[in-house]
Amino acid sequence: MLCWGYWSLGHPGGISSNLQGIVTEPQVYGFISDRSIKEVACGGNHSIFLLEDGEVYTCGSNTKGQLGHEREGNKPEQIGALADQHIVHVACGESHSLALSDRGQLFSWGAGSDGQLGHTTTEDSVAIPRLIKKLNQQMILQVSCGNWHCMALAADGQFFTWGQNRHGQLGLGKEFPSQASPQRVKSLEGIPLAQVAAGGAHSFALSLSGAVFGWGRNNAGQLGLSDETDRQSPCHVKLLRTQKVVYISCGEEHTAVLTKSGGVFTFGAGSFGQLGHDSMNDEVNPRRVLELMGSEVTQIACGRQHTLAFVPSSGLIYAFGCGARGQLGTGHTCNVKCPSPVKGHWAAHNGQLSSRADSFKYHIVKHIFSGGDQTFVLCSKYENSSPADDFRIMNQAQYTSLINDETIAIWRQKLSEHSNSNSINSGVLQILSSAACWNGSFLEKKIDEHFKTSPKIPGIDLNSTRVLFEKLMNSQHSMLLEQILKSFESFLIPQLSSSPPDVEAMRIYLILPEFPLLQDSKYYITLTLPLAMAILRLDANPSKVLDNWWCQVCPRYFLKLVDLYKSAVVYLLSGRKTLLIPVLFSSYITAALKLLEKLHKVNQKVKHVEYDKFYIPEISHLVDIQEDYLMWFLHQAGMDAVTLCSYPFVFDAQAKTKMLQTDAELQMQVAINGANLQNVFMLLTLEPLLARSPFLVLHVRRSNLVGDALRELSIHSDIDLKKPLKVIFDGEEAVDAGGVTKEFFLLLLKELLNPIYGMFTYYQDSNLLWFSDTCFVEHNWFHLIGIICGLAIYNFTVVDLHFPLALYKKLLNVKPGLEDLKELSPTEGRSLQQLLDYPGEDVEEVFCLNFTICRESYGVVEEKKLIPGGDKMPVQKDNRQEFVDAYVNYVFHLSIHEWYAAFSSGFLKVCGGKVLELFQPSELRAMIVGNSNYNWEELEESTVYKGDYSAAHPTVKMFWETFHEFPLEKKKKFLLFLTGSDRIPIYGMSSLRIIIQSTTSGEEYLPVAHTCYNLLDLPKYSSKEILNMRLTQAIDHYEGFSLA
Repeated sequence: MLCWGYWSLGHPGGISSNLQGIVTEPQVYGFISDRSIKEVACGGNHSIFLLEDGEVYTCGSNTKGQLGHEREGNKPEQIGALADQHIVHVACGESHSLALSDRGQLFSWGAGSDGQLGHTTTEDSVAIPRLIKKLNQQMILQVSCGNWHCMALAADGQFFTWGQNRHGQLGLGKEFPSQASPQRVKSLEGIPLAQVAAGGAHSFALSLSGAVFGWGRNNAGQLGLSDETDRQSPCHVKLLRTQKVVYISCGEEHTAVLTKSGGVFTFGAGSFGQLGHDSMNDEVNPRRVLELMGSEVTQIACGRQHTLAFVPSSGLIYAFGCGARGQLGTGHTCNVKCPSPVKGHWAAHNGQLSSRADSFKYHIVKHIFSGGDQTFVLCSKYENSSPADDFRIMNQAQYTSLINDETIAIWRQKLSEHSNSNSINSGVLQILSSAACWNGSFLEKKIDEHFKTSPKIPGIDLNSTRVLFEKLMNSQHSMLLEQILKSFESFLIPQLSSSPPDVEAMRIYLILPEFPLLQDSKYYITLTLPLAMAILRLDANPSKVLDNWWCQVCPRYFLKLVDLYKSAVVYLLSGRKTLLIPVLFSSYITAALKLLEKLHKVNQKVKHVEYDKFYIPEISHLVDIQEDYLMWFLHQAGMDAVTLCSYPFVFDAQAKTKMLQTDAELQMQVAINGANLQNVFMLLTLEPLLARSPFLVLHVRRSNLVGDALRELSIHSDIDLKKPLKVIFDGEEAVDAGGVTKEFFLLLLKELLNPIYGMFTYYQDSNLLWFSDTCFVEHNWFHLIGIICGLAIYNFTVVDLHFPLALYKKLLNVKPGLEDLKELSPTEGRSLQQLLDYPGEDVEEVFCLNFTICRESYGVVEEKKLIPGGDKMPVQKDNRQEFVDAYVNYVFHLSIHEWYAAFSSGFLKVCGGKVLELFQPSELRAMIVGNSNYNWEELEESTVYKGDYSAAHPTVKMFWETFHEFPLEKKKKFLLFLTGSDRIPIYGMSSLRIIIQSTTSGEEYLPVAHTCYNLLDLPKYSSKEILNMRLTQAIDHYEGFSLA
C-alpha cells in the first residue's frame, strides 16, 4: 500500500520525511506487510484500515474516541471491541467512525454531539464501538459519512440518515432538526439505489439506472442543480440523467461523478482547482473534465479539497485540487487546476515495461482511497499483479437487493430449512414488500436501455418479469408464493405512494400486473382492485408517465390488463348482492371502471387493440341497462350513483341499442309530459303513451320520392322522428314488416346520391363519398340525408352509405386529421405525408407549393386559398405542418361547411342529445352502415328456409358448400346482392336472418334476390357446377342501389 498527504501526528509508521506530517509523494506504507487490506477510510484527522479477514485497525487523532481504542498515534492498532465481528465495510466522518458487519449490523463510535452516532443520544464522544440498535431489523449493505452526518442503505432499498441537519443534508424535508437516530428518507422510496455518498454537508444517492439525487449544502453549487441554494430534500440532478452515471464521490464542498463510458464530471467548489477545469471557479452545473476525455477512467476518489482519477490503460493516477499538504502526491505543495499525474513508477496491469530489469520498482494500482487530506493506494508488484478494481462495475452485495432466479433459489432453500423461523421469513418478506427491490430487478440491459429510463421509457424488460413469475407459480415454490402474496396484499400495494419520487419508482405499476394471481378472482378484492386504486391515486404527472409507458408496452400485455379489469367488473356485478356491502361495492366497481377508462384513453392514442376489446358483453344480463341509463341521465342532473353509462366504452352494440331505445322513450316522455324528473321511473311504463301513435308513418309516391319525403318529414316533430318508422307507398297495399321501410331507404338514397345533383364527390381510389365543394341543390336535401342516417339508426336498418370515418368524427365533435384524409383520398394523404417526412432543407424548391389547393368543379380547375394571402405564401420546412393542417381543415371543414351544417342538423334532429356521447366514431359508423366483422358460419346457422327447403335439402347443402368456397370479395358481393349492403348490422350476422325459398322455375333461371326482405329465390339446381355458375351470374349482374 502507498500513501501520501497530511498526518496530524507526524508520519505514519515507517515513513521518513523532513516535513512535519506532510508526505508529498507516494511512500510505501508497511504497517501490515503480510496481510491484505480491503478498504481504507479517512476522516478529518484519523484513518481506518479494514483487513480482508474482517479485522479493523485505526490510527490518528483520538480526541473524540474516534479510534475505538485507547492508543492515539500514527501506528494503526486493532479495535478489540470489534474482534468478534466480521466487518465488511468502514466509513469516517470528521471525527466519528462506522463499521458494517457481514450480518448487516452497523457499529458507530467517536464524536456524537450532533447525533451522528445514531444511538438516540447526543453524547460528546463514545470511545467504544456500539451497535446502532434502531437499524437492527434491517440488513444494511452500504454506509457513507459526511463531516457530521451518516447515511445507510438497507437490502430492501430503504435509506436512512442521521446526524447533523443544519443544511438539510439528511434529506428529510423542511424544518427537521438534527437527528440522533436513523430516520427513513421517505422521498426516495421505491427507487432502486445503487450507491449513497456523503460530502462535508451534502449528500447524494444514485439509482441503478443512473439517476442522481442530491441534497444538503449547496453554497458552491456542489449539488449540480444550477444554483447555490441548499436543499432539504433529494432533488433530481437532471443534467446527469442521460450520462449513465455509475459512481459518485464527494469532497467537502465539491462532487465528482464517473460515467459508464469512463468520463468524469465535477461540480461545486473550485477555489483550489479541485474540479480540474483549468480554473479556480466554482461550477453550479456538472461539467466534464476535458483533460481526461481521451482516457477511460475507472476509479475516482475525492479528498476534502482534492480529486483523484485512475486511468487503467496507462496505470496512471491523476490528481488535481489543493496540494498544500502534499495530498496530490505530485512531489510539491502547490494547488493544481488540471489533472496531473501522481509521481512514481506506475504501470498498467499486463502493460509493457521499457526494461524488465526495473520491473520491481513499478506499482500496479488495485484501488484508490481518499478522504480528508490523505490518499491511500492498494497496489501490487508488476510480477504478480492483479487487475485494478473498476468502480463502474457495481458490486451486487452493496446495493438494493434484486429478485431473480438466484435469490429465489436461496430463499426457497432457506424457507424449506427453517420453515418456522420468523427472522428468515421477515427478511424475505421485507424484500418482497419493497417496491425498490422489484423496480430494480428487471432492468432492460440490452444496449444499456435502462439508463434511458424517462417519462417515455420504462427501462424494464417485461419478458423477464413474466418468466420469473411463471417460474414462481411452480408448486416447488409454494411457500415463497405465499410470502409474495402476503407481501403484496399487506405491504407493497397499500403502501404505494401517490407521488413517486422518480420515474424509476414507477416500474412497479408495470411489474405487478404480470403477477399471475392477479388474474385469479379469489384475489380481486385483495390485490387486483387495490392495485387499480393505487394507480388512480397517482398525481397528475406520474399518472401521465404511466399512460406514456402503457403506450409503449406490447399489445399482448395491454390486452391482458384490459381483460383483467373487465373480468373484475363482471365478477363484481355478478356478486354485488352477496359479495360486499354497498359502499365497498361502489368504490371497487368505480376503481375497475375508472382504470379501464384510463386504459381506453391510452388505446385511443396508440390503437393497441380494437375498440371492441373493451366491450363487456355480459353487462346486458347483469345490469338493467334501462335503469342504468336513467340513473346516468339523472346523475347529470345532480343525483349521485355509480352508473355504467359513464363508461360507455364497455357497452357492446346490443347494450348501446338498448340505450338508444331508452333515450328515445325518455325524449318522448319528456316531450309529452314535460316529465317532471322526480317521476322519472314512470318512464319504465311507456306502453299507454306509445299506443296513441306508436309509429312515424310516412306516405310517399314512388314518382316523387324526394319531394314527398321532405314534405312528410318536415311536418313531424323531433319526438315523432324517434318512433319506429312505417312507410306507405301510394297505391300499394304492402304491409310494412320492415321490408318496405328498407326499400324506402334504398330508393331514397339512390335518388339523393345521383351524380347529376352533384351533392357528393365520389373518390375512385377509396370508393368513398364526401360533400362536394360546389353543388346546386337546396340545403334541405342535405338536411334530409342527415335525417335518413338518424332514422337508419333508430330503425336498425343498415344503409349503404360510403362516408369516411371523418363524418362520424365531426358528428361527435372529434377533429378529423391527416389519417382521415388518407382514408378518403389515399393519394392526397400520401403526398402530404411525404411532404412531412421529407428530410432535406430544400422543401420549397422540391415541392413548389403555396398555401393553396386546386379543386375541379364541373370540368373547371380552381385554385382556392387555404389561408388569407395563401397564394403568396410558399410552403417551407418550418411551416409544412401548418400547411398540412390547413389542407385537411379545408377538405373536412372550410369547403363543405354549409352542406355539412345542414346534414348534421338533420342527423342531430333524430339522434341528438346526451345519448350520442356514448358512441365512438367507429361505433356510430357501424350503427348506420354496419360493420365488417363477418362470421359466415353464423349466417348459415341463422338462415330460415321456406317451401320445399330445409337445412338438409341437397340444393341447400350444395348452395352452402359453393358459398363457403367463394373468396371474401365474392361473399361480400353476395351480401350486397341479397341485402343491399355488403356490411352487416352492428348486432352481428345472425340479425340478418336471410331466407332461402324454393321456386318452381327451371335450372336455366338465375337465383332472384328480394333485397327488402333479405329473401333469396333459389331454383333446384341439379349440380354444384350449375348452381355456382348461375349464382355467380346473378351476383355479377346486380347493379344495386349504390352510387358507384
